[in-house]
Amino acid sequence: MPETKVKKTDLQGLNKDTLKLIYRNMILARFMDEKMLIMLKQGKSFFHIGCSGHEAIQTAAGFGLQAGYDFAYPYYRDLAFVLQFGLTPEEVFLNFLAKEDDPSSGGRQMPNHYGHKGLRIVSQSSPTGTQYLQAVGTAMAAVKQGKDEVVYVSSGEGTTSQGDFHEAINWAARENLPVIFVIQNNKYAISVHVSEQMAGHSVYRFTAGYEGLQRYKVDGTDFFESYRVMKEAVAKAREGKGPVLIEAETVRLLPHSSSDSQIKYRSKKELEEDQKNDPIPRLENMLLEAELFTVEELQDFRKQIKKEVDEAAERAQKHADPDPQTLYDYLYAPEEETANLVFEHQEPSGDRVVMVDAINHALKEEMARNDKMYVFGEDVADKKGGVFTATSGLSTQFGKERCFNAPLAESSIIGVAIGMAINGLKPVVEIQFGDYIWTAMMQIRNELATMRWRSYNYWSAPVVVRVPVGGYIHGGLCHSQNIEGFFAHLPGIKIAYPSNAADAKGLLKTAIRSQDPVLFLEHKGLYRQSYTAAPEPDEEYLLPFGKAAVKREGSDLTIVTWGALVQKSLETARLLEKEGADIEVIDIRTINPLDMETIIRSVKKTSKVLIAHEDTLFHGFGAEIAAQIAEQAFEYLDGPVKRVAGADTPVPFSPVLEKAALPQTEDVVKAARELLAY
Repeated sequence: MPETKVKKTDLQGLNKDTLKLIYRNMILARFMDEKMLIMLKQGKSFFHIGCSGHEAIQTAAGFGLQAGYDFAYPYYRDLAFVLQFGLTPEEVFLNFLAKEDDPSSGGRQMPNHYGHKGLRIVSQSSPTGTQYLQAVGTAMAAVKQGKDEVVYVSSGEGTTSQGDFHEAINWAARENLPVIFVIQNNKYAISVHVSEQMAGHSVYRFTAGYEGLQRYKVDGTDFFESYRVMKEAVAKAREGKGPVLIEAETVRLLPHSSSDSQIKYRSKKELEEDQKNDPIPRLENMLLEAELFTVEELQDFRKQIKKEVDEAAERAQKHADPDPQTLYDYLYAPEEETANLVFEHQEPSGDRVVMVDAINHALKEEMARNDKMYVFGEDVADKKGGVFTATSGLSTQFGKERCFNAPLAESSIIGVAIGMAINGLKPVVEIQFGDYIWTAMMQIRNELATMRWRSYNYWSAPVVVRVPVGGYIHGGLCHSQNIEGFFAHLPGIKIAYPSNAADAKGLLKTAIRSQDPVLFLEHKGLYRQSYTAAPEPDEEYLLPFGKAAVKREGSDLTIVTWGALVQKSLETARLLEKEGADIEVIDIRTINPLDMETIIRSVKKTSKVLIAHEDTLFHGFGAEIAAQIAEQAFEYLDGPVKRVAGADTPVPFSPVLEKAALPQTEDVVKAARELLAY
């Protein structure tokens, strides 16, 4: 794209009343920074990040967008932006004081982490850069739904060092999406100077290679210059001319945060130079030179705003603190959002189907049922249909608009899916192998799993993430991992792990129709096994999460298991039946929620329990089940809670070593015999 140079501008034709509103917003943000720092010293809050020095570009950005129609993904320094976009001073103070009525999070988020459902300010979290990909997803959802919404996303220049920034720019430029990236370059990422952050010291320069990205570099301390560029950028984005990047050069008049002291790493001379470029005196001088206001008028106006800030702070302090009893509220969707799930109780009676085909059929049936459902991931479109063919035929049947290939970037897949869900769509995405999900962990742990809880139910992201996992396929250490133990540690995300075709279809359909984010784990070694085939359920067959299946009843020993170890546990039960043992086998089916009720009831009956799973023994999910059994049913046990699991090593490629590393039927048999004899 050709470079667009920005020159000095006049007052952009804005009248006196409008200029007064602009001046008010900039002064309001400055006085609120000052007030929050005073309250911090008084012990009324514990943290603050200021916008002082950034007010001009932020006010221009907020002024150029349509609050409540366009979407905003601000960052923690965006106080002047959110005020201009519609947040009231009192609402900002409610967030600063972590009050129950805080419209961003009900007191769950740190100060200066903004959000507002009605204004479409999407719940903001602390990681730098995660917002970029979500903004891209929200913009893509707007385009797919035929809307001309524009999505604003911002950050400091340091955050552009994150991979998510480049992934987002790439996706937005490739798809011509209406995203405006506003990078507020104050030349410091906490204490690290821009010269240590990026080649050329300029985001404008190093993004030159992204074809389709329109770029501007602007003096972010000059409101009128910033406003002209922002107005032009919004018009281009809304007209379908693609994404825009604006690098706004600003000054940071306060330390990075209240826990920082910039005099340790910035010279007195440099700080004095920043003061000379303070955007508020610059605006005042231009207003006075234009003879629109007198010095006395501006002084009186400042006094009015100062009083307004003090009064808003006083009102906010009178609001109630959050009730501790609400701590667990909104980890998951409230009951009223799941009332549409009606669970089928008839036994499946269709033709026998293998697990991968059951998953494929579930996806097709749900896409036909819900035109807001979109499937994407690496290689998922036809003719490949996924490396395991689970998505075969989807793009042919429903079009490449609804089933499409994503870039080879796992963080992009999850981040974009979150943004699409925010804007009303139902993304069902595929991570090609569980072994490669780790680059998406920031998006999963800090964004997907927490969105509903951290926003106090104002926002949610019910994304389904399908992930092939597991070994026994000669896949080596990077194609054989089990990941349920890692993700079970994340409150806010549900996890399914089916062991057969019928369960896979019923659980996947429930996941797609639910309002919670779901990690759907599919054991690739079970995809085409004859023993996992089952009569296919019908289109309305839904299985509830948190309801285990008793695969075999018994009275002498309980085996609790899931995934590939279900079959090995059933084989164990059949083998030991010949020796007179009556073994009960429980397939938990979902990791979270976990059906401890069924497990405890069985343990009380048999008095002995063996937990069998494929993942490593140390810190495997079986340890959590063992701990709960010890806590809830200790007095019923006639032996130790025993575990059979994988070796505490990566999975090797050699078939001989792989067999030694992964639990075999003989391992389960040996452990069961030991317990039966105890």
